[in-house]
Amino acid sequence: MTADPSANNRSRITVGVDVGGTYTDLFFYDEATGRSSTAKVPSTPGNQAIGFLDGLAQRANDLSRIGTIVHGTTVGTNALLERKGAPIGVVTTKGFRDVLEMRRRDRPRTWGLWGQFAPVVPRDRRIEVNERTLADGTILTPVDPAEVKAAAKLLLERGAQAVAVFFLNSYANGANERAAVAALKDVWPNDCINASSDILPEIREFERASTTALNAYLQPVVGAYIGSLEERLRGGGFGGQLLIVQSNGGVMTVDTAKSRPIRTALSGPAAGVIAGAHIAAAAGFPNVITGDVGGTSFDVALVVGGRSALAAETKIDFGLVVRTPMIEMTTIGAGGGSVAWVDRGGLLQVGPQSAGSDPGPACYGKGGGAATVTDANVVLGRINAERPIGGKLARLDVAASRAALDADVGKTLGLGTMEAAEAVIRVANALMAGAIRLVSIERGHDPKRFALMPFGGGGPLHAGALIQDVGLAQAIVPRFPGVTSALGCIVADMRHDFVRTINRPLDALDVPALDRDIVAFAGEGASLLDRAEVAFAGRETQIEFDMSYVGQTHTVSVPLVLQIARGASGVTGEAIRAAFDAAYARAYGRLLQGVPVRLLNLRVAVIGRRPPFDLAALKPDPANTLDGARRGSRKLWIDGAWRDAPVFARLDLPAGATIMGPAVLEQPDTTIFVDPGLSARVDALGNVILERR
Repeated sequence: MTADPSANNRSRITVGVDVGGTYTDLFFYDEATGRSSTAKVPSTPGNQAIGFLDGLAQRANDLSRIGTIVHGTTVGTNALLERKGAPIGVVTTKGFRDVLEMRRRDRPRTWGLWGQFAPVVPRDRRIEVNERTLADGTILTPVDPAEVKAAAKLLLERGAQAVAVFFLNSYANGANERAAVAALKDVWPNDCINASSDILPEIREFERASTTALNAYLQPVVGAYIGSLEERLRGGGFGGQLLIVQSNGGVMTVDTAKSRPIRTALSGPAAGVIAGAHIAAAAGFPNVITGDVGGTSFDVALVVGGRSALAAETKIDFGLVVRTPMIEMTTIGAGGGSVAWVDRGGLLQVGPQSAGSDPGPACYGKGGGAATVTDANVVLGRINAERPIGGKLARLDVAASRAALDADVGKTLGLGTMEAAEAVIRVANALMAGAIRLVSIERGHDPKRFALMPFGGGGPLHAGALIQDVGLAQAIVPRFPGVTSALGCIVADMRHDFVRTINRPLDALDVPALDRDIVAFAGEGASLLDRAEVAFAGRETQIEFDMSYVGQTHTVSVPLVLQIARGASGVTGEAIRAAFDAAYARAYGRLLQGVPVRLLNLRVAVIGRRPPFDLAALKPDPANTLDGARRGSRKLWIDGAWRDAPVFARLDLPAGATIMGPAVLEQPDTTIFVDPGLSARVDALGNVILERR
């Protein structure tokens, strides 16, 4: 969608939209007045655009008043997980049609001898052609355009809607792939043509083949969704800029999203991590563990020193490997809609199955009969059945929740209703605590040095238990936990990542050629930022190398600060070696003297810094009082007994207020449960700090 400058001049309203499995969350920010508002509506899995537009209508009937919409989408993620991408074809080097199927010869279950896996493209749509590029980039056998055209016609006959071109060693020289793409364009009926040397010009054949194929698999699906969304927005009068959140925590234009949909694979969760890091840093907490409890999953990420870690490679599901920069996250099926069930061994389990938004948990009263984590929280009194979040349901059906827990858990395990509900919460908390330990303790980080940042509709309900179970310092509950990912859409910068395999010993490195690559990538990224027609507060280019000692399989990431000026980066072999020594020593504590060093990959990120979002816009009203926020009390089932607990309207609490647990803090997008033994303190920005008394 081309931006209309006049529309941006008329309005400085920015909207962040995050579509989750159960709810679609929206955050509205008016830069001119500093005012913000939120909306939360049920997601519409059949067509996410419907829920998207329903949410916009709650706060902005006139879309022409909106200047920018930033969207975190799960269309690509769902298509991968549910195997609902488009039918695609692959054109590959003769003898290599089974790379996607062979993978790394891994197994779905570590201890099982058997396992089934079907790649996203069946074997009859993987066509081989004669060509060969050597590892040094020499073209041994040029590709025959006529053979490629014949393969394309065969793929079209077999129903392919997109095509991926994957040739051996094309990362070293993409000439044969470029020739094949040129031939395909004469035959192929759309623009869904993908070359691995363009998508991922990096060594490792399976990862390059998988990433390219999955990008093709998503192109028609994501492209159709974004196209439909653009059309609906234009029809409603929107003439501003639509941006899409990437899995690396940055944003991109819709044109980039259509051509590189694989970059949206973890779009929504990434936005939440970006917001979490931003909020925590402003509150004085540089080290946090973000925990997003949505309707379907619990997503955990580590933020150290105010920065989230990027993973070069992610496994979306078994065998579906994506090698593109993504915020490093661990995801488990333990959300509010996760179903509680008893396995054949008589053990209580939670997830990974989810009731989603339709029919949803039993308490929704929409025909869902399965007991979920949300049902357990309703029965325990932690969720107010008379004021459910989201605003679409008048009340929750407590009786239906009790019946579901009795049927699915209580009768099988010989537990009463309340004991069954408490057991479900304890199992869910144990799963979440395990995920937190995985990203902290098992990676060498002491949880006592980290605060938990719980968000999503369900995160603050479980934060207190997780503090105590894991040994975290405290928890920071943001002002609007249920729409934190939508806020992350607003604060995310625009980012474009580039990679190229060098694969040379450092002492034989062609430094002038490396300098040209760095400058070329920086220039390409700058051009993409220019074409986005977005006003940036600043720009930044980050250079990083994947390096190792010769003979090692695994690499370390080596950042290098360079200033690009007058068509040169100023890179030197000495500077690279010094940066490698420092990075290797940080990672392993010692250097290997006398062993030569290899530079495997060059990575360049070009970032357009968007205008900063001032969290002071969310701070509590100075006129708020603790007594004014009190909303009576409610009985809660805690540790096997009913206890009276005060209830407060969280958004009406004043800065500096302190509340002792047990207590409940309610707001339209979530509920905070303050466990016994904890206190809740409101800081100057309106965050609630949970800590041990």
